[in-house]
Amino acid sequence: MKKEIGIVGLGKIGGNIARRLSRSGWRVVGYNRTRDVTQAFEQEGIDAAYSIDELIAKLTKPRVILTILTSGKPTDEILESLLKYLEPGDIIIEGANSYYKDTIRRSKFAEKKGIKFIDVGISGGPGGALSGACLMVGGNRELFDQLKPLFETMAKPEAVAHFEGIGAGHFVKMVHNGIEYGMMQSIGEGFNILKNSPYNPDLSEVARIYNNGSVVESRLIGWLKSAFAKFGQDLKDVSGAVGFTGEAEYTVETARELKLPMEIIVGSVEFRKDSQRHPSFIGKILTAMRNQFGGHSIEPGKMT
Repeated sequence: MKKEIGIVGLGKIGGNIARRLSRSGWRVVGYNRTRDVTQAFEQEGIDAAYSIDELIAKLTKPRVILTILTSGKPTDEILESLLKYLEPGDIIIEGANSYYKDTIRRSKFAEKKGIKFIDVGISGGPGGALSGACLMVGGNRELFDQLKPLFETMAKPEAVAHFEGIGAGHFVKMVHNGIEYGMMQSIGEGFNILKNSPYNPDLSEVARIYNNGSVVESRLIGWLKSAFAKFGQDLKDVSGAVGFTGEAEYTVETARELKLPMEIIVGSVEFRKDSQRHPSFIGKILTAMRNQFGGHSIEPGKMT
């Protein structure tokens, strides 16, 4: 495929993917709904577009466009705008944290116009988007193979997988998000026990040793260690009310539809909701980890 792509959404993830592709020799045409953001990327050398029709006009046919926006209404609105200008044979790659049923619905609108559509779940946070993300790609195999050079450039080595069917990539990423909630909740509860124990161990040192050859060694523990180094042992300035964007609730809803047990993930989702009324040290742990891997706010009331 030609090394050219349009990217709609130059936020923490989309912006770093644009940078990674540009630095890897791809021509990137970027558009963000906030004009100042687009201008900032233009100053970095990204070919900027200040409207959807300008974005379309700057790309050669068949056009390939990656959308990375908030799931739900923002993604629906952008896709609706894109479909006004795109032509048969053009390709939309939908990269939001979307509910897989929404992805299936969107693909049908694209297919009616002869637009090819594929979904990709993206993991690794802003840092991964720049250094190499983990990609879970849905859609049909033929289109995946066509776009594989792009995905391999976006991802770290061996970090691309294809799952057959529209929405399959987002389905796999949806379950990933639910697992993430459960793992973070367990870490938060464990470190809360450590903090309140009679031994009062150095939590940063606990995180360091846990993350050096133990069974629970993980990127999450590593991010928690970084958070202790940045914010202090008591996480004083970190909110105990945990922000959440709702994607794990898709996992819960799906498990209920399939009549499958989901106690841990349900509990972690309910904890985040309840933390808005009852902030706690466990909440601080979760907020601190979210800040480190996703750049999310540490302030109370920030739900991103």
